[in-house]
Amino acid sequence: MTYDVLVIGAGPAGYVCAIRCAQLGLKTAVVEKENLGGVCLNVGCIPSKALIAASKLVHKIQTADLMGIKAKYEGLDVGALVAWKAGIVNKLTSGVGGLLKNHKVDVLKGDARVTGKNSVEVTAKDGKQTVEAKNLVVATGSTPISVPGFDFDGKHVWSSTDALQPKSLPKRMIVIGGGYIGLELGLVYHKLGVEVRVLEFMDRVLPGMEAELSKEMGRSLKKKKVPVHLNTKATGYKKGKNGLTVTAEVNGKPETFECDVVLSCVGRFPNGKGLGLEEVGVEVTDRGFVPVDHRRMTNVPGIYAIGDVAGQPMLAHKGSHEGLVAAAAIAGDQGAAYDPACIPAVIFTDPEIASVGLSAAEAKEQGFEPVEGKFPFGASGRAMSLNETEGWVKVVGDKQTDKLLGVHMIGPEVTELVAEAALAIEMGATVGDLAQTIHAHPTLPEAMMEAAEAVHSMAVHIFQKPKK
Repeated sequence: MTYDVLVIGAGPAGYVCAIRCAQLGLKTAVVEKENLGGVCLNVGCIPSKALIAASKLVHKIQTADLMGIKAKYEGLDVGALVAWKAGIVNKLTSGVGGLLKNHKVDVLKGDARVTGKNSVEVTAKDGKQTVEAKNLVVATGSTPISVPGFDFDGKHVWSSTDALQPKSLPKRMIVIGGGYIGLELGLVYHKLGVEVRVLEFMDRVLPGMEAELSKEMGRSLKKKKVPVHLNTKATGYKKGKNGLTVTAEVNGKPETFECDVVLSCVGRFPNGKGLGLEEVGVEVTDRGFVPVDHRRMTNVPGIYAIGDVAGQPMLAHKGSHEGLVAAAAIAGDQGAAYDPACIPAVIFTDPEIASVGLSAAEAKEQGFEPVEGKFPFGASGRAMSLNETEGWVKVVGDKQTDKLLGVHMIGPEVTELVAEAALAIEMGATVGDLAQTIHAHPTLPEAMMEAAEAVHSMAVHIFQKPKK
């Protein structure tokens, strides 16, 4: 079997790359050992957002009294919820399969191992076959990291995958890791009535995010009465009659916590090793990343890498974009290059978080003279009508040029609002461009317009001392 392109992995990076290759007239195949759509569609982005939506609905029902609505929450059918989520996943993965079929992309089921610059051995249940291709694209994604002393068993210690398919709700849960996955899933269970406690190794939750966003989320968790222990290293657990006892070092001192289940979410590592890449000369780092150039090509011509395995940030939308770049490069587009001005990051906590571009600290490091403007959702008529006034929008600009450098938000539906900010930064807009764009009223994006005005101390719906 000979192809122009063979893609290893059918996640959001791999299947997007395969479809684009086919659109560009290349004979293409994709190898997938599990399910089409990869982690994102099957046990990541999509199913987690389904559970998040359900937990938010539960919360809205429970707080409907504030709007004069007399609603009664009578409990949760966990099996029905998981089945509903599975239905969404099935529709999407079936859709990916249909798209690959319609574009005449061959799907090969099995484990792939690179055996040469232009050859891959695919091992399936019914045997092995060697597939030849002029170009190989590695899109093998990443795997959850297991904390020492907390091996995943699906019963006492859950991975994020286990948390998406519970058979019942535990009474008490300890979340190891206060990053975006741990907080997203932890808040789902909190809203469903589980007593949740977070253990975070660093000195703040969401350590990779803009500092003030992290601080605001910490305040929000405290308000929700979700205990968070910072500077905490979980060391192990013991099973007992009344559940689990988790041992940890909090600020260097031993402490124990009781729970029924541990959800371990401390990050993911790339699946770059064990594929045969090193044997054919492809560079793979000790951590498992595969270094690539601006075309997403490795140090071996004709072998590309995209998605999580190609480096940070490990985000589905970044991987999909890389897939399009690699496909264009393979098809001969000399201008094909991965060179985004910014990559948005979104977190579906409550409140939601979205961030794109530079923080003030990063801008200063890069030689800019950053100025900030902030507008609270508490002053937004639309946010009030939604009964979701927590949070704010912050705009970062350059004092000398007024160039828009970054936008950081925490509040209602900011995961949707961030697209406007990303487009503005990508197109080289100024803060003034954002401020002078007429935004529909009453809408949440008005907060971004007002935050841009606030950079110049000219926001209308909050008081700012006039500049001299």
